[in-house]
Amino acid sequence: MGRYTSYACNGPLPVMSPPLAGGIAPLPRKATVAALALLGVGVGVAIAVPMIGNASAATTGTFDQLTWADEFDGPAGSRIDPSKWTYDIGFGEQWGNNEYQTYTDSTANVQRDGQGHLVITARKEGAKYTSGRIKTETKFSQKYGRFEANIKIPRGPGLLPAFWAMGNDGDWPANGEIDIMENVGDEPKTVYGTIHGPGYDGEDTTHRGGDTSIRTDLSADFHRYAIDWSPNSVKWSLDGTVYHESTPANIPAGTKWVFNDQPFYMLLNVAVGGDWPGAPVDSVLPQQMIVDYVRVYAYNQDGTPPNPPAATSPSRSNPPTVSPTGPTGPIVGLGGKCVDVADANPANGTVVQLYTCNNSPAQQWTVGKDGTLRALGKCMDVAGVGTANGTRVQLWDCTGGSNQKWTATGATLRAVNSGRCLDARNVSSADRTPLQIWDCRGGANQQWKRPA
Repeated sequence: MGRYTSYACNGPLPVMSPPLAGGIAPLPRKATVAALALLGVGVGVAIAVPMIGNASAATTGTFDQLTWADEFDGPAGSRIDPSKWTYDIGFGEQWGNNEYQTYTDSTANVQRDGQGHLVITARKEGAKYTSGRIKTETKFSQKYGRFEANIKIPRGPGLLPAFWAMGNDGDWPANGEIDIMENVGDEPKTVYGTIHGPGYDGEDTTHRGGDTSIRTDLSADFHRYAIDWSPNSVKWSLDGTVYHESTPANIPAGTKWVFNDQPFYMLLNVAVGGDWPGAPVDSVLPQQMIVDYVRVYAYNQDGTPPNPPAATSPSRSNPPTVSPTGPTGPIVGLGGKCVDVADANPANGTVVQLYTCNNSPAQQWTVGKDGTLRALGKCMDVAGVGTANGTRVQLWDCTGGSNQKWTATGATLRAVNSGRCLDARNVSSADRTPLQIWDCRGGANQQWKRPA
């Protein structure tokens, strides 16, 4: 989806790997690997990714420290977080590939839906097509790591949804481009991934790109699209299964591998029309790309996690070293579901949610005498020291801040910094329901049984 091109070659890429058998099941929305414990599968933070096709079986280093994330929490109809994203705005021809759309900053094209999603909508408005394209340029970039998004793509002729990355400095294609996910509307079961650089921005003759297909339409559900990027290697995966790897051996002789040179920023967009997807069909519009989350993890060559991200509030500086003592066990809420650390991931910012009780470490909470609730060595935390209704609850280093202290009033748990109650969003007991704070109203979604 480069500035002057939107795909790896002047036609579809050659098939590089077989279809995923049966259509590998996507990881559900902000899911937890606690479910694996029910099957007797061990859970670790560093993920060993199975290999298929022509992807290399060698994995060096780990990708286990969260460095940046957007969970797209916010009111329905709200704009993107300006601390994380900016808009690309303009008419299709300036992007190349004979695209039709005009990218706007209107909430008709780009908005949060109030359910923890980003929604990019491609639509026909009078005589023109409009859509959305956002990027983290000037806000966030990183050299190497796992770049991952959980996305439900649109479906329809002439549509080209994409999740991709570009080098910070220089002009395209010298700065480099990594297409993490691309799909064309007339191939609803296939995802493409490739790289572009100086001297290899057009037709793919050296297998620097790859693709894989499943047996059901990708638009039917959320799927995880990711790259694991390390020195001299970019590996693409769909729902945790690697389907292609590119190395310097996959670029034309005499050209430069530019993917060791600088940090890359991310982009999300839905293009309409153009050389690859062809003309749109108005009757299928509007169509939406729904993004559940975008997360980035550091690459650690020696397997040692780096320092955590910089503190985002005064209460998150100088974490105390005093450990609490108190009872440990599950916190049980609405529908008999347990308070759970998503993905059993101890990284700062991991969502705290409801999930079927399974006695995993992600559901074992210690009630501290200091008012904290601790799991996986960290504290239940009100994000950003927030006090507003709907502020999400997450895991974070224990800091001693009032946003990490909870008081029990009857069966409710109140955040000390706001007085608001721990609440299951939308009065839902479904697995993966995120927790938040809300005015205390005594509802069943605010009733909790703590370990005694």
